[in-house]
Amino acid sequence: MSESSHQSPSTDTSAVEAGPRRVVERGERRFVLLGTAHVSRASADEVRTEIETGDYDRVAIELCDARHTALTRQAEMADMDLFAVIRNGQAGMVAASLALGAYQQRLADQFGIEPGAEMRAAIEACEARQTPLVLVDRNIGITLKRVYRKIPWWQRATVLTGLATSLVSSDKISEDDIEKLKEGDMLESTFNDFAAESAHMHAALIDERDQYMAAKLLSDAETPGTTLVVVGAGHLKGLAGYLEAGMADPADRVAALDAVPPGARWVKWIPWIVVALVVAGFALGFSRSTGLGQQMVVEWIVINGALSALGTAIALGHPLSIVAAFIGAPITSLNPTIGAGMVVAAVELMMRKPRVGDFATLKSDVTRIRGWWRNRVSRTLLVFLGATLGSALGTYIAGFRIIGQLVG
Repeated sequence: MSESSHQSPSTDTSAVEAGPRRVVERGERRFVLLGTAHVSRASADEVRTEIETGDYDRVAIELCDARHTALTRQAEMADMDLFAVIRNGQAGMVAASLALGAYQQRLADQFGIEPGAEMRAAIEACEARQTPLVLVDRNIGITLKRVYRKIPWWQRATVLTGLATSLVSSDKISEDDIEKLKEGDMLESTFNDFAAESAHMHAALIDERDQYMAAKLLSDAETPGTTLVVVGAGHLKGLAGYLEAGMADPADRVAALDAVPPGARWVKWIPWIVVALVVAGFALGFSRSTGLGQQMVVEWIVINGALSALGTAIALGHPLSIVAAFIGAPITSLNPTIGAGMVVAAVELMMRKPRVGDFATLKSDVTRIRGWWRNRVSRTLLVFLGATLGSALGTYIAGFRIIGQLVG
């Protein structure tokens, strides 16, 4: 094993200089780890120049399949089945991914830097030289899910709220944030304020991905040759450490890090318990008097339906979507297998089907708060979330009202 000397990237994004690097030898393979600065144009030039030397028989980059597709085949977004995304419970994850993309786009708009320029340079240079390209990062969806599952439940609301407000903010990115981006990882920098206070979050965002990328690389260690590894500078130390230490079974490590920890079982029973209590409350109310039972049913419909409709209206849903929320929420709340948001999103898609142009401008639209409502794709996600949250809030408020009338 050997390690080369390196220097820190310049604070001048236009300077052309060598980025930090580490060299690790394992088995028959030599890994050259090149650290890139996410806001440095020089990094893209250096990556391209390094590959064009012809010294490498393959190149590994810090991307997963999803991020690679988003970077190279944006036109395929127009083929996305938005309702299938919502039906499969992926709406929140897509919204989070859009928010992360919005943060990167704000960098591009503020500093004239294309997000992922150094990764795109690696992809294009490999295509030109027909050099095999390897994607070694973990799927961003799995990373975000592991972050969410690993942090304590009381921190989740804070993280989600902070993510939503900071990533769609119109405020300019500070100089301190830029310096952190030059030294670290894009995902870590996005969650920097939270990651600094949460060991669980840092582990899922950085350390686990260092292990994951090392495992993917080590699976090829017995093949003679040299691999150029293009990663954010913040990954150099951890990744090099895991490569130098080696792993008994890289494939097992990858499988373990790809697994999403299951949520608490008792959480899944909450909707059914709430439904049982509400239905029991209706029955008990009618057993006492028809008037009391009818009053409970009316309040359930009005409160649940009104709050779901309000959430849909805040998302600027179609008038028929708002009506669907009012009618559907009181019914779907009594059936945990289908949510009000799914029904309302289906109506919204039927009335305002996203156009090809909406997918084309989605990435730039979500960098502004108004853009989330202007674009039909992101607005449909907001309609789904608004109807869902409104119905959930209505269920608990109406439920407590029912209990109050029975014990009052």
